Amino acid sequence: MKKFAGKKEVMFEALSDRLESAWKKLRGQDKISESNIKEAVREVRRALLEADVNLNVVKAFVAEVETRAQGAEVVAGVRPDQQFIEIVYNELVRVMGGENQPLAEVEPAPTIILMAGLQGTGKTTATAKLALHLRKENRNTLLVATDVYRPAAIDQLVTLGKQIDVPVFELGKDANPVEIARQGVEKAKADGINTVIIDTAGRLQIDQDMMAELAQIKATVQPHEVLLVVDAMTGQEAANLTHTFHEQIGITGAILTKMDGDTRGGAALSVRQISGQPIKFIGTGEKVEALQPFYPDRMASRILGMGDVLTLVEKAREEVDMAEAEKMQEKILSAQFDFTDFLKQTRLLKTMGSLGGIMKMIPGMNKISDDQLRQGESELKKAESMIGSMTIEERKNPDLLAGSPSRRRRVARGSGHSEKDISELVSKFQKMRTMMQQMGTGTFSGNAGNAGNGDAGDGRFSLWQSPPARMAWLFRGCQSK
Repeated sequence: MKKFAGKKEVMFEALSDRLESAWKKLRGQDKISESNIKEAVREVRRALLEADVNLNVVKAFVAEVETRAQGAEVVAGVRPDQQFIEIVYNELVRVMGGENQPLAEVEPAPTIILMAGLQGTGKTTATAKLALHLRKENRNTLLVATDVYRPAAIDQLVTLGKQIDVPVFELGKDANPVEIARQGVEKAKADGINTVIIDTAGRLQIDQDMMAELAQIKATVQPHEVLLVVDAMTGQEAANLTHTFHEQIGITGAILTKMDGDTRGGAALSVRQISGQPIKFIGTGEKVEALQPFYPDRMASRILGMGDVLTLVEKAREEVDMAEAEKMQEKILSAQFDFTDFLKQTRLLKTMGSLGGIMKMIPGMNKISDDQLRQGESELKKAESMIGSMTIEERKNPDLLAGSPSRRRRVARGSGHSEKDISELVSKFQKMRTMMQQMGTGTFSGNAGNAGNGDAGDGRFSLWQSPPARMAWLFRGCQSK
């Protein structure tokens, strides 16, 4: 797991902040009109340009938003800023491709996937990530190493293959890449492999030798998918690169890597419009598990600070035993959730990635600051150390500590914290347990201001099927004074 270091996920953060200033221009207005949307539209234009979105895409985007906003019918009970957000959301989804484009799967097998890209984009790692993703879909894979030029490229793929338990076909660095690809496909056919992923050589820049070799490999193995791996941090240049590769080679889609870095968003918003080819996956971290299918609607939701519950629940399902989750659900509903359960939840959280990344996916939680994340992470660690000094009986029955100063003093000595810290932990825990019970039964009356500025009763909290998400949403109960 990438170590949490007080840094929240920065994907689209600047873009989200700038767009929020657009909504503010319309707050307090009775309805959308030609005059009052001018400033809002101007903010949207600035936001997209600062995010390094291609200029032609920005012009078309803004023109469409303005046209739709001016023609929007007044809806009773819906504020103008909410209507405007919906218009921008719909246009974001359209620009990014409308819907997820799944990978091909052909009969008879194998499905052949050709990976292309420049050096430094994470192409070889993306190849292994894709193989692991396919294995989760019950598709067995053979990786084929044809990059004979970059030092240790073959060794890197072999090492990654061992890490994820996927076989790698290679003939060494002296073999011809086209012949390696051909023999790799034949090997997959002989072994009954479902999918072949061919890792090709990259260059520091596009050159004719690179393109000629790619074209020759493509002509020889006849791939069903040609995926270009591009660095999202290059902004609109990623879209231009995708366009060039498509013109010269013919690609079927792109994988955007380094989406967890300080990307401004230009790549995600430009690739489809400029190249005409869909984004199929995004890389969200260095871990081999950090690859997600690209859903334009979910990405638009993240950009607008609405969270991404579906992806969060999917991530949780990969880590959570559903039978165990049901037991936990029953404990929450009956207020039997104890300190042992709390530890299980925090440990599950850690398997899902950084706290900041998870918080970004939860509706209403996108505005939690770096300081709040640091404080929340620190308090969770502090709670773990205090719980570690409790007896099994005390973990199961927190009320024992609430009514016994001598028990609190003993736990304080064992954990290196003060008796006041123990008392605060018990008090916060009891409040959090009550809140979780109320939210689970739909009786929570207030908004979620005590825990994270989201609305607990808006139906999106099928999130309760995801215990780690539950803990992330409530983590601020540990930091509130």
